[in-house]
Amino acid sequence: MDPSGKTFIVTGGASGLGAACVEQLTTIGANVLVADIRVEDVASSAQVRAAQTDVADDESVAAAVQGAVEAFGDLHGVINCAGISRPGRMLGRGGLQDLAVFTQTVAINLTGTFNVIRHALGYMAGNDDGEGPERGVFVNTASAAAFDGQIGQSSYSASKGGVAAMTLPLARELARHRMRVNTIAPGIFETPILASLTEQARSSIASQVPYPQRLGRASEFAALAEHLLRNEMINGEVVRIDGALRLGPS
Repeated sequence: MDPSGKTFIVTGGASGLGAACVEQLTTIGANVLVADIRVEDVASSAQVRAAQTDVADDESVAAAVQGAVEAFGDLHGVINCAGISRPGRMLGRGGLQDLAVFTQTVAINLTGTFNVIRHALGYMAGNDDGEGPERGVFVNTASAAAFDGQIGQSSYSASKGGVAAMTLPLARELARHRMRVNTIAPGIFETPILASLTEQARSSIASQVPYPQRLGRASEFAALAEHLLRNEMINGEVVRIDGALRLGPS
């Protein structure tokens, strides 16, 4: 798929990895609907629209997808970056972890990803073939924690592991609609969450990465997302982007 002139939804597109994907897409001439819980800082333009969206809410997701179609007339793909992380031990000093921590994390990271794909598929399945056979592409976000989650990451790892696990069956199912599904599993990246840490803490985290020994850049994530949109043979894959990092127990 050539993303230029096509329309995409980027969930979590107001900040972090999602915002980098929005910038990458608009730079190459794509239209983007930014679907995020906070969109007050998103500047609308001829290429960008924003819709306040809670990916854990079915009606909110349906409205965002409809908004993308109404704003730009079509829809060709989704980059799912919306997500949360609420670390905590199942049994900590304060007692048992609140079950709501687990259910909310799964609702946003996993169920939300599935539901955005579900609603977008309803529009994209009717896309004209255009110049090529591909009707649409989905790029989801998992995490290195999906494979080697640390102590206190049970909820997050379960949600991101689910995103990774559903990649292949979704790709197989949507193949008959001539659509692809891939997932990116980033390691430790520069995001607003890490920006709040001290420089010493950030350097300590970066030193765990074998090479390059630094935090990942959001632009590198976005460049990979663009490649997954363009490369028709990459389908049903979970691609790690982590500098060979394998997380330890803690």
